[in-house]
Amino acid sequence: MLQWLRRTLSGKLTNMMNLLDSLPEIPATQPVLIAGPTASGKSALAIEIARRHGGVIVNADASQVFDCWRVITARPSVSEEMQVAHHLYGHVRWDMSYSAGHWLREVTPLLHGERAIIVGGTGLYFMALTNGLADIPEIPEDVRTLGDAMSAQAMARELDTRTADKIDMENRARLQRAWEVLKTTGRGLAEWQADTPPPLLPLKQAVPLVLEMDKDWLEARIKRRFDVMLDLGALAEVEAMLEHYDPALPAFRAIGVPELVAHLRGEMTLDQARAQVRINTRRFAKRQRTWFRSKMSTWHKVVSVP
Repeated sequence: MLQWLRRTLSGKLTNMMNLLDSLPEIPATQPVLIAGPTASGKSALAIEIARRHGGVIVNADASQVFDCWRVITARPSVSEEMQVAHHLYGHVRWDMSYSAGHWLREVTPLLHGERAIIVGGTGLYFMALTNGLADIPEIPEDVRTLGDAMSAQAMARELDTRTADKIDMENRARLQRAWEVLKTTGRGLAEWQADTPPPLLPLKQAVPLVLEMDKDWLEARIKRRFDVMLDLGALAEVEAMLEHYDPALPAFRAIGVPELVAHLRGEMTLDQARAQVRINTRRFAKRQRTWFRSKMSTWHKVVSVP
């Protein structure tokens, strides 16, 4: 065990040095944006940049905003939050909805104080910040409830062609959001996006970083990470929310939550849950990497070398 721990710590140190060597110049006044797939080490990089260059860390991960999760969403630990100021983590009630619009409103005042180091894997948040976000009206609760009860196939059939061509139709949350907008306003999401106002933070006024890494290295980290989560209490964390579980709520869509709920209900063994989490995490990371390559081709690539 001691030898394994030494090798792990040595590997993390080597990887961090590689990441730091890949960084561009970071001007004293500019915010830093760090995007990367799950399990890529972006939170650790954010902390190290804050230590070396100053700043506060701001969350840009849709699952880490909810107050019921820390371990299962890999939120920064309490000790990490004590090292550097962290914002927009665990501040949203588990039964609330939360969108890119909510995030954009909350991040706005954080751009005018100490340097913001914005880190996460939710690409839509970064696009809203640097490209602008359409001023779409709030979705009524009855429309959201109706969408929650519909199948993805049913919503896809009703979606306008222009929007369907632009969004990830396999992403349930994105699909339902587009359907809700069309149902509420009578206009497709793509049409709303065409009327997008100027961005709060143009890309040229920030230091935009996107993490790239070897696929096999990332998959090995994904495989180990869920075991670490279990050791840290992920199962107990999910069990504490079991009576409130509602797969239609955004908080309960975090990877690992549905699988551990199924285990706690006797629908699968822990080994089966573990295997399914690894599969779902790999698929999610693949979608993230594809999205980042498509949408963030002009961002500075920070290469992680095993």
